[in-house]
Amino acid sequence: MRPIVVMGISGSGKSTVGAALARHLGVPYADGDDFHTAANVAKMSVGRPLTDADRLPWLRAVADWLAEHEVTGGVVSCSALRRRYRDILRSGAPDVVFVHLDGDPALARQRSAHRHSHFMPPGLVASQEATLEPLEPDESGIVIGFDQPSDELVKAAVDRLPG
Repeated sequence: MRPIVVMGISGSGKSTVGAALARHLGVPYADGDDFHTAANVAKMSVGRPLTDADRLPWLRAVADWLAEHEVTGGVVSCSALRRRYRDILRSGAPDVVFVHLDGDPALARQRSAHRHSHFMPPGLVASQEATLEPLEPDESGIVIGFDQPSDELVKAAVDRLPG
């Protein structure tokens, strides 16, 4: 099984869908947020977007996790907002498949506003939306609208994942 990255902006449901998808597939799951440094978490907690330099060690750590699960499969949730970020992830697992949860940023902001235990404030959703580069035709992946219940998103992902 190929490793999978569930990607999208904050509030799109990456963690919920990623964990449920991993359970459904019977593979390990990792939340990309757990790979952030304390400095990155502190920066985002006060509403400051990360720079590419901030993101690089985080992306490399996620790529390392993907490399460890390249043969057995695994699912990680990670924003993977830009093509060059996804290229870093592919450096760890060239056959990775991306599941892009896409949809209305207003819904993502609303969801983020109701998450009180997360370090990412709703104000940063706009910066993520501005940064997001959709999957390109040569990237292995699928796009699913995040305005559905998580079980429907998992079913859609399973039905559409490439072999």
